[in-house]
Amino acid sequence: MIAPAKKNTDKPRCGLCGKAKNLIKTECCGNWICNDEHKYVLFSFATNSCSRNHRRYTLCGYHFNEGHKGDWKTCKKCRREFEPEMVAWYGTNEHNFEKMPDPPSYEPTHCSKCGTIINLGTDGYTRSGDERWCENCAAKEMEKRMRRARK
Repeated sequence: MIAPAKKNTDKPRCGLCGKAKNLIKTECCGNWICNDEHKYVLFSFATNSCSRNHRRYTLCGYHFNEGHKGDWKTCKKCRREFEPEMVAWYGTNEHNFEKMPDPPSYEPTHCSKCGTIINLGTDGYTRSGDERWCENCAAKEMEKRMRRARK
């Protein structure tokens, strides 16, 4: 009887998706991650790049890019830079290697026109002054403005 071949478990893997090929270490936290930013298509808003997602959509990446000192999970500057809903999202989303242990609480954001809840981290929305409009209300408002402009 032949023993099954052992998998090399010492091989580094991406800490986000688990792949073992074409890896680099993050500048911010030194974790292994896919070297895949070249896969991102500009203005596509795709989340198909582990490296780009961690760099752009986490407090860990933001903290490093802004040159803040200390640990991102306790950085007061990072917490002041964003509203509580976004601090919580940037600190706990799936693009993190570690989750923020104490994300701030917050009241959900509502569309200023229809009142539907908008998840600022993942939903599309439009800002107009102090207002935020969900995608549906924004589309209606833009259509209304286009009709006015054509007259």
